[in-house]
Amino acid sequence: MTQDVEMKEAQVQPPPPSNSVSPAASPSTLQHLKEIASLIESGAYLKEVRWILRAVRLTIMLRRKLRAPVVSAFLCFALTPGSDAHSKLSSYIPKEEEHDMEVDTATSGIQGPGKHPLPELEMYCYMLVLIFLIDQKKYNEAKACSSASIARLKNINRRTVDVLASRLYFYYSYSYELTNSLAEIRGNLLALHRMATLRRDELGQETLLNLLLRNYLHYNLYDQAEKLRSKAPRFEAHSNQQFCRYLFYLGKIRTIQLEYTDAKESLLQAARKAPIAARGFRIQCNKWAIIVRLLLGEIPERTVFMQKGMKKALTPYFELTNAVRIGDLELFKTVAEKFSSTFSSDRTQNLIVRLRHNVIRTGLRNISISYSRISLADVARKLRLDSENPVADAESIVAKAIRDGAIDATIDHANGWMVSKETGDVYSTNEPQFAFNSRIAFCLNMHNEAVRALRFPPNSHKEKESAEKRRERQQQEQELAKHIAEEDDDEF
Repeated sequence: MTQDVEMKEAQVQPPPPSNSVSPAASPSTLQHLKEIASLIESGAYLKEVRWILRAVRLTIMLRRKLRAPVVSAFLCFALTPGSDAHSKLSSYIPKEEEHDMEVDTATSGIQGPGKHPLPELEMYCYMLVLIFLIDQKKYNEAKACSSASIARLKNINRRTVDVLASRLYFYYSYSYELTNSLAEIRGNLLALHRMATLRRDELGQETLLNLLLRNYLHYNLYDQAEKLRSKAPRFEAHSNQQFCRYLFYLGKIRTIQLEYTDAKESLLQAARKAPIAARGFRIQCNKWAIIVRLLLGEIPERTVFMQKGMKKALTPYFELTNAVRIGDLELFKTVAEKFSSTFSSDRTQNLIVRLRHNVIRTGLRNISISYSRISLADVARKLRLDSENPVADAESIVAKAIRDGAIDATIDHANGWMVSKETGDVYSTNEPQFAFNSRIAFCLNMHNEAVRALRFPPNSHKEKESAEKRRERQQQEQELAKHIAEEDDDEF
């Protein structure tokens, strides 16, 4: 199975507890989880979605410290012991010895939130158990747990659950991907996307659309992925991570469809917007962007391959770029064979086959610049064409390059020559204008995106200042002006 890269959040360790405990003891982790549960309760009662989003982020910070006793103790705290949800989730947690965790006596006596826990808290428990099972590599248990969470989610229609639901959708698809059974849930994902659209759950729509695109692209169903993408509802992106994933999948679709200019823009934008911690995702974006730029006839800068943490992963693409830049067909074949396994796992093997024509064209361009006149037999020998009739092939390649405007030359069929025309001054053409215009458009687009990313309080433009507040503000301004005037008098 080809490994597609998952963009993961930064796993930052939480600050150590004030009291000194042994590494095996985890009362601090359990206390953190209880604080997160209270945060979710407050967000649910006050309908503050951002508090629940913060709870999810805090959970990711605690991810490396999750142990089976901690998760079991939290389930007993958050859910009613003996309830369906508690029994189901507890069955996925492996039983361990009690001495593995020294439960804090100050926190063990705290009772759970009630006999009927909030749906938000129940969904959070599902998410916590899923994270634990995936980190412990118990993929079959995670697969069963994720299916149970999705079945429960279908009966809950609350906007405060949407953030947790989007995470559960992701882990649902990820657990099936880890067990090589992504095709089984495609119908369920389509039904969930339809349900999220009817409920106006835009974050869920974003997540499910990306999961469906990932599902289709995993099986090379690019046409179906494009049909879904083109007909899916359009709205403003709510999650930067989901937007980056969408741009990456869009770039892959555009690349396969030979729309290299749009693909390059999407892939570079995805790599630029991705978090610094998502190194694997940015590496994948750069790999595809390098291939697309080579297919466009561009040569990526050396700094692209020397980015921090990416040098080793991009080494095959650096050697490939060098072969294309030189225009050496033999070196290109050697590099393609040397790193064939890497290119296959990255799913770029078919794109590299397309690069062969670019290598030949680059070599031909170098020949036309170096020689004012050269025989077609010498062109075939320098390009290292290994065919039955290399001279005829060289003639057709040169003719196509002249027609496409890649080289400025003519063919003398009588003598079998390629005659290059004198190279003119590039500044007398429109090339500098086109390059300058593309840079201006890039800067303007980045400025517009930055402006759209600004956040303002909701309905701030609709709120009107009351008469009492206006009177109070004017009184404060008058007192301030009087105070300033008195200070000016004192100076004199």
